[in-house]
Amino acid sequence: MAVKVEIFSRNLEVTDHINDYVTKKAGKLGRYLSELNDVRVDLAYIKSARSANDRMVAQITTYARRAILRTEERADDLLAAFDSALDKMQRQLERYKGKHYHGRGDGRSAAEVVTKPQAEEEVEGEIPTIARRKQFKVAPMKEGEAIEQMRLLGHDNFFIFFNVETNAITILYRRRDGTYGVIEPKM
Repeated sequence: MAVKVEIFSRNLEVTDHINDYVTKKAGKLGRYLSELNDVRVDLAYIKSARSANDRMVAQITTYARRAILRTEERADDLLAAFDSALDKMQRQLERYKGKHYHGRGDGRSAAEVVTKPQAEEEVEGEIPTIARRKQFKVAPMKEGEAIEQMRLLGHDNFFIFFNVETNAITILYRRRDGTYGVIEPKM
């Protein structure tokens, strides 16, 4: 089964030489893990990088049946960054394969080997212990002001505020793609 290799570029043009090189090398990742289906290679030129050695970025993402593995490397040369990322990915695939395919040699599964700890049985109706309780004042503001406040405070994940437009407590959060989301609880 051949591995499907997709190449995406940002701020640079992928020549035939680079395309052939990347496709040939990344296609060989299937040797390390037979259940590997797709390989995505993202090549980018970051003009605003602080160091010239970090301008070329190669990111490799592999999609297998049970796992998604990802590596990223930076260098001053595109192919050098790709080769470094490829070496790193090969090590990750070997480690993943070792963890999931190599056993102890006696034929027993991990579930059989592990002794089950004597779990404390939860009494029905017993409430779990709350480790920490935190209170803070919620400032009334609009969503735009909340985004600005979130940036100023350095809160990367979420920010809670009283939305003056909806008269409700609102949770603002940053999504993985850099955009923002809003959670509005209803009673």
